[in-house]
Amino acid sequence: MSSQADNETLLRGLVEDCDGVYGTLEQAVSELEIPRVKSVRTVATFKGFLQLGNPEEYDTAVRIPVERYYRTYVAKPPTASSYVLCSDFAMGQKQAEPSASADARKDDQSGDDSNLTPVRLLRTYQVTQESAPGGKIDVERDQLAKGYEYGRTAVHIDETDENITTLETFAGLELLGFIQTDKYERYMHMSTTNIIIAQRANDKAALALSSFIHALFELDCYAVGRLVMRENKPPVIVLLAPSIEPDYECLLEVQLPFAEDVRTYRFPPLDRVITVSGKVVTTHRNLPSNDLQDAMDKYVNSMEMVETNDNGDPVETLPIEDSFSPILHRIGSAIRSRAIHPTEPIPPLSKTLLRFSQPAEDLVEKSKKYLDRLIAAADVKKVPPKTKGRKRYGEAEKPLSGLDVDSLLHQEKRAKISPNNAIPEFKQTLTQAENIDGVKDAVKQMTAIVEDQIRHSLGDVNYDRVNEQMGVMRDELISYEEPTLYNDFLIQLKEKLLKEELGGDRRELWWLLRKSKLGLIDQRQSEQSLVTEAEAEEVLYVKE
Repeated sequence: MSSQADNETLLRGLVEDCDGVYGTLEQAVSELEIPRVKSVRTVATFKGFLQLGNPEEYDTAVRIPVERYYRTYVAKPPTASSYVLCSDFAMGQKQAEPSASADARKDDQSGDDSNLTPVRLLRTYQVTQESAPGGKIDVERDQLAKGYEYGRTAVHIDETDENITTLETFAGLELLGFIQTDKYERYMHMSTTNIIIAQRANDKAALALSSFIHALFELDCYAVGRLVMRENKPPVIVLLAPSIEPDYECLLEVQLPFAEDVRTYRFPPLDRVITVSGKVVTTHRNLPSNDLQDAMDKYVNSMEMVETNDNGDPVETLPIEDSFSPILHRIGSAIRSRAIHPTEPIPPLSKTLLRFSQPAEDLVEKSKKYLDRLIAAADVKKVPPKTKGRKRYGEAEKPLSGLDVDSLLHQEKRAKISPNNAIPEFKQTLTQAENIDGVKDAVKQMTAIVEDQIRHSLGDVNYDRVNEQMGVMRDELISYEEPTLYNDFLIQLKEKLLKEELGGDRRELWWLLRKSKLGLIDQRQSEQSLVTEAEAEEVLYVKE
């Protein structure tokens, strides 16, 4: 044993002197479960000039040769190609082929002995023409023309005029201005992160860019630029942030939004309630109490993924270097396994890839008492499981409190739906329906309301209201498993619109309904429907 230990010590020293890794067989086997990150070839996405001012007009303009590379980019799993299994008939045809054809096919498949045959995609273009056999004729690709949709009109643009839609630009990165770091909002990021470095083997450019990076860092600023990747490509606005490390300097670049890219949605604040009169209320049943806020703070702090090492320094529990993409490595391991062992089952997913699928056990155990306190402070109650689908008719759903709301409000069952409040009353009538006759009566009333609004619509004034009402009818009847009622209504409505029985030519309304996908309820959307997908698609179109 002493000689074995001496040999291991000698071997360990040899490996460490050669900058190698020494370990046991058990460690080597465990290392196989750790995914290996594939190294990506470095390719510049832009090579040009970072410039401030127009060098053609001003001698004081600055131009720095730079290169642009990805810092973060989504790693995508391998995609599957389309193949078809060779049938016995096809295999017989292969055997009956002449030797020259067989050799050509064999060369084309690159020595693949599997029973898979590549699939070629063949695309055809057709237009509707009633006089042609089958009602459609084929159109060659050369006969197609480009057009843009403008309302219901297709605006045609000739090939000679296509330059109208192309903005004439020149490749480059031009500085537009600067902004203080505390004035920039992080949610403005619109892209992956890139790095801007000086042109390789250009010391003068490296010195100039380093000066620019240090100036941004010292002034606590970001630069805003206009980037054109290649000539005549659409320009993008980018933000440039300085990044300085002991042995590395660069500019971090992200894309910024244009005015049309920003969604300025407004939502009520979470820390206060504003009444109709404008009064600010800080104590409300919908606002968290101090006890609830304190319980939530302690629970969040207990789930912090930072630990301390032996020296007391903070260490990340889940560093980004160990966060592997489950879908990427799962597909890769499955392909390798099936290629090596075609008949054996795919091995289970590695525990390393499941590391981020749930919180760490020690964190869950450490935060359990804080979670219990949070549940008690928030008065959390278990909600009964939701039943699949909805009853067509029958007993109304009872609230959790067990109170009969209708009797408390002395609410009578609705007999007639008001056109001024059609959607809520239609839903209420369906809820109160005790049998199928009640559902049919509600649909009949809603049909009359929709047709009356179409008939008395001045132009397209009521079209949006009709579109919303029909959308609610469709959704509700799918939930109540009565698609036939909606399908019959829609077919009758189309017939009346085409015959101009609802106040003249209302074809534009049918175009709006088709655009909103309010066609027939087919078998994909409801198992009770008798309409196929092809039949539903055919009803949407109007034959001229």
